[in-house]
Amino acid sequence: MSLARRNVGRKAGHIIVLAGLIGGAFFYGDGVITPAISVLSAIEGIQGLEKYVVPLALTILALLFIIQKHGTEKVSRVFGPVMFVWFVAIGALGIRGILPNPEVLHALSPSYALTFLLSHKALSLAAMGMVVLAVTGAEALYADMGHLGKAPIRLAWLVIAMPALILNYFGQGALVLADAQALNNQFFNLAPGWAQIPLIVLSTLATVIAAQAVISGVYTLTHQAIR
Repeated sequence: MSLARRNVGRKAGHIIVLAGLIGGAFFYGDGVITPAISVLSAIEGIQGLEKYVVPLALTILALLFIIQKHGTEKVSRVFGPVMFVWFVAIGALGIRGILPNPEVLHALSPSYALTFLLSHKALSLAAMGMVVLAVTGAEALYADMGHLGKAPIRLAWLVIAMPALILNYFGQGALVLADAQALNNQFFNLAPGWAQIPLIVLSTLATVIAAQAVISGVYTLTHQAIR
């Protein structure tokens, strides 16, 4: 922000500072809720052990902060391979859901979105917010706070992350079209029974990586504010 203020007028500088403070406040809020919600969503697929979900999530988060305190340089070497496996896995699950119900691909037509927006004007804004949230939450998985540069981040998004997310969301939609009761836990319902435990482990690792990136960002922002 200080660099931006040097190149603009006084009024514009105040606006930049205000925008930066608001953005920082939102990011701090994200840093508080994202780790807890992410870890809980990853392990909630454990069937029959629901009463252990919260203690297990607390244990994982405690270990995450303990590791964060001592740095993550050594363990960060496995982040890339784990995230690649994660996106490939969710893409494959999406394909598994789409194949029995390919009619879900009709949703690719913009006419359905336009009809929904015109028919549900009050609800459409909230729905658009959910769509944006479904996409923006993924950047913590592959962007790593921008350390890798613009080109690798764009490549990772366009070639791996976005196709995998689209396939998985369409797979979940196809599953719900076939069985409305699957709405309770449609992501884990995409996987066969033998893959449930490996998927829970993989999703937990992915959410820990995402949480680590957010926590590191909060620490970095705090350090910059102190300086």
